[in-house]
Amino acid sequence: MTSGLSEPKDSLADWLLIRPEISWPSWRGAFLASGAPAPDGFRDFFVATRGKRDGEGAARVMTALDVAFADAEQGRPLTFALMAKWQRTVLGHDSAGFRTMPAFAKGGRERYGLTADTQERFERCLTESAQPDLPLPSRAARAYLDVLFFHPFEDGNARAAIVALAFVLAREGVRLDQVHALRTARWADDAEGAADLAVLLGILITAAERRPYHERQP
Repeated sequence: MTSGLSEPKDSLADWLLIRPEISWPSWRGAFLASGAPAPDGFRDFFVATRGKRDGEGAARVMTALDVAFADAEQGRPLTFALMAKWQRTVLGHDSAGFRTMPAFAKGGRERYGLTADTQERFERCLTESAQPDLPLPSRAARAYLDVLFFHPFEDGNARAAIVALAFVLAREGVRLDQVHALRTARWADDAEGAADLAVLLGILITAAERRPYHERQP
């Protein structure tokens, strides 16, 4: 006799199904003026969301951000090896390999499966963060969601997704001064939500460009 409880469906499979079909929005583009002080919205985000309950953890992730920004300045491609380097700093661990078991999130409501080629598929998706024919906000949004739904690490995937997003933007000279609006649940089968995230990022990029530096708030 069974309990009647079933394992959640594979949300990674859902994401991979809708990912090629998402209607990513167009974007005319706006970038920070050359020589302007770089805003630090991601640092402010981690201070606000982790600083009081985990000061050491917040300090580690901000160090990882600094490393990611340095990698972006050098124009490095986004790879799992690069992300693993950041994640070792984020977690304070000597290693951060690709997960070896199915993963769960959102209180067990989402399950991310694992097959022999999951890491390889993740690597291929990461290369698309530099896809030349897709606007930057959409590429950054997709990379962020790739990390969330591939869930590559055993721990700290939400932080890894934010750092990856910051890297994709910074690689093209973009820093945000406000990122708290990104703090909302994302679902692997929500194509409209993915496109909406790209719209939001476009708004945040444009706002950071237009807002005088002295008016920028965390």
